[in-house]
Amino acid sequence: MRPGGAVDLEAGSRVRSRPAAVTARGWGWRHGGRSAQAVSGLDLTVSPGERVLLLGASGAGKSTFLHALAGVLGPDTGGEEQGSLTLDGNRPSDPAARGRTGLVLQDPESQTVLSRVGDEVAFGAENLAVPAAEIWPRVHTALADVGLRVPLDRSTSALSGGQKQRLALASVMAMEPGLLLLDEPTANLDPDGVVDVRDAVTRVLNRTGATLIVVEHRVDVWAGIVDRVVVLAAEGGVLADGTPEQVLGSPEHRHTLADAGVWLPGTTPAIPGGAWTPPAAGPRLLQARGLAVARSVRGPAVLSGADLTLDAGTAVGITGPNGAGKSTLALTLGGLLRPRNGTLAAAPALAGTARPEPGRWTSAQLVGRIGTVFQEPEHQFLTNTVRDELAFGPRRLGRHTEAQVLARVQLLAERLRLDGLLEANPFTLSGGEKRRLSVATMLATEPAILLLDEPTFGQDARTWAELVALLREQLDEGRCVVSVTHDAEFIEALGSRNLRAADGVLAAGVPSGVLDTGTDEARRQR
Repeated sequence: MRPGGAVDLEAGSRVRSRPAAVTARGWGWRHGGRSAQAVSGLDLTVSPGERVLLLGASGAGKSTFLHALAGVLGPDTGGEEQGSLTLDGNRPSDPAARGRTGLVLQDPESQTVLSRVGDEVAFGAENLAVPAAEIWPRVHTALADVGLRVPLDRSTSALSGGQKQRLALASVMAMEPGLLLLDEPTANLDPDGVVDVRDAVTRVLNRTGATLIVVEHRVDVWAGIVDRVVVLAAEGGVLADGTPEQVLGSPEHRHTLADAGVWLPGTTPAIPGGAWTPPAAGPRLLQARGLAVARSVRGPAVLSGADLTLDAGTAVGITGPNGAGKSTLALTLGGLLRPRNGTLAAAPALAGTARPEPGRWTSAQLVGRIGTVFQEPEHQFLTNTVRDELAFGPRRLGRHTEAQVLARVQLLAERLRLDGLLEANPFTLSGGEKRRLSVATMLATEPAILLLDEPTFGQDARTWAELVALLREQLDEGRCVVSVTHDAEFIEALGSRNLRAADGVLAAGVPSGVLDTGTDEARRQR
């Protein structure tokens, strides 16, 4: 979310941003159409130059707080504000605060403006009247900092999800804002990319002295570079506030935070249902031989020669670096993209009366056979309420009575903590809530194959554990679960066979490795 630097219009030159100060006094926000507060009773002061890691359960209001600081919440959005929130003593939406913040959103695609990479990174600085001689050196520095090594004329629409995330970060960093706001900035990145981005942010902060507020579930990645950890309470206010050692190292705090669903370094949440043994493989469902996949009809193949089989009751994890073709492979397996080459054939146990090629199935034939969760959950929402979104697929299938459909909707909503949001518009949910809804809509149709792209994005420890439990139940019932993910613990929890996409090929692999974050607890892959 741009802009991100102070401009002295009378002098006609850019003034280097000074670190911003944040003050909240009894601040709260209720989104339009919601009865419950997204945030309430927040009292918080962030001094200029402080680096803050903002934690809390999914839905605790972390993203809402960042959006308010960026000045994108106001009366015209239909919401209702309580208390006061200021940036350097001004309301964030006031003209006096213009250009003081740079926000990287949870969904990087939603903040891409231009069609070419170089132009996108330069756009914000140009709008802030940065001298022309400074802009392109900043563009090159920002792209190098985040590790996005593509030509400046590369189409932004041709980038993978992880590459778009790096692009969004580079676009904001090139403007050197006084307050850098990062909302899950490493959620879709491979382990090496996580470290690249964290180190890039550190370099920018060291160079500019900017204030940082970062929302992230990868606690251990950021704990070494922040001064302070603030945990928002789901019921309002602040649950914990102190140095990383005080908040994350205190036995008292750790117990409280674990109960609230906050990820803690060195711990794995207990999964409902306890010990579990993966079921034996069932009949063959889908088989690929020499499969080549591409992002568009005329685009080059991003992955070639892939051989894999999907059997009932088995889990498969697809890992690999950003841009390796993992999401494209999943969309092709799901019948949503046609293979560029090779064969993809459904066995009779999956195809039934339909022809063998999933890419030639109608949407009605697909919905009961293969369910796909997109990397960007908004791309699959079709209705105006969470309740209708969950009921849409089962109603279309026509296998159950309306009473059975509604009972299924209620069960999934309760298990994935969406039951208080059934009348909300899906597009107004937080990033973690959108992800849970996208998974729930797919589970509601009970397909034989479940394809999930980054299913644990934005989830707190409790919802992560519940999601694992739900998918284990799917495996026990004879379904196949395929996950495109960088979450090694998630792969392990489902007993997944791991395939790694890299350098244009798909091969047997191991989970993508240990994050080198410089801490003893650096094993979390989310």
